[in-house]
Amino acid sequence: MKSINLGNSGLKASAVALGCMRIAELDTSELEQLIDASLEAGIDFFDHADIYGGGRCEERFGEYLHTHPDVRDRILIQSKCGIRPGFFDFSLPHILHSVDQSLTRLQTDHLDVLLLHRPDTLMEPEEVAEAFTRLHQSGKVRYFGVSNQNPSQMALLQKYVPFKLIVDQLQFGPAHTPLVDSGLNVNIKSPLGTMYDGGVLEYCRLNEITIQTWSPFLFGFFEGVFLTSERYAGLTQTLGRIGERYQLSPGAAAVAWVARHPAKIQTIIGSTKPQRVRENTRGADVELTREEWYEIYRAAGNRLP
Repeated sequence: MKSINLGNSGLKASAVALGCMRIAELDTSELEQLIDASLEAGIDFFDHADIYGGGRCEERFGEYLHTHPDVRDRILIQSKCGIRPGFFDFSLPHILHSVDQSLTRLQTDHLDVLLLHRPDTLMEPEEVAEAFTRLHQSGKVRYFGVSNQNPSQMALLQKYVPFKLIVDQLQFGPAHTPLVDSGLNVNIKSPLGTMYDGGVLEYCRLNEITIQTWSPFLFGFFEGVFLTSERYAGLTQTLGRIGERYQLSPGAAAVAWVARHPAKIQTIIGSTKPQRVRENTRGADVELTREEWYEIYRAAGNRLP
């Protein structure tokens, strides 16, 4: 699988990453098969969060690393912090505590990347800067980024944080396209012209911040998987037809659609099925034509101006 640069950090990572939000439900054999299949498919980047499975997902991954000690040096591990029951928390004590807990659960001495999960409107950027500095100096975190943040939020944070933010994790996929809609409908009086994110796609490209897309197969905000939804039957059919040209499944064609964007977006897939991981990762190495990309975009119900 091809690799992409993570920001300007010098880190190279697989164009497709495995999201580990649901691995707590797997037994030991199933977990081993999933991670082994991911590694065989070329995935070397694994995405976690302290809240996934109430911490159990990190624990399960740590159990795998404990029994496969040769794997840690071959992969990159990312985790996220900041979501707590009923509120968000970017305070210094919570960030430091969360990372220590994640490292314990993952049975590793460092995270390659730490992301702040969802924006905390009570954030004190000086506190975050202090937390990041302590974590970096202690060797516990190598690089930092954010998730679900707009340009102004990142610019505010970057003013104080002495480390370049390298990632912004955002929802994006063929059935969830606000990231590109407003840019395609500039100065158009249309719902698609409404800018919900402050132009984050262009901001990230200008500032060498890698966009990671979460839940690329969902529509809406956790409303469902579009591949099995009658509402998006036309989109699935189009992905299937275009995918056949490249011997890709509809899911893999959706990965190819994300990968085709010149922003060099990293796709995070959350499947727990080894065969599906093998199938979907193949999409990252296929470059759709410009016509095919727009055909898929329109098949989701989007109209071009």
